[in-house]
Amino acid sequence: MERRFTAVFERDGEWWIGYVEELPGANAQGRTLEEARESLKEAIKLVIEAYREILKQDIEGEAVIREEIMVSI
Repeated sequence: MERRFTAVFERDGEWWIGYVEELPGANAQGRTLEEARESLKEAIKLVIEAYREILKQDIEGEAVIREEIMVSI
């Protein structure tokens, strides 16, 4: 499944720093912009996996409805 996010990159001395506007906690750095991009993609995956695991534990044994929701902004 492919999702779109807004990545923001800024130069900090010798490093590129990247973060995602829509996903607090997803941030990365790299010596090159491409390295920062790849690192940020991995950070996004890890943050989403962590959020899912936390939610899974929180709702374990509860009667819940899971569904996909689409939002246009």
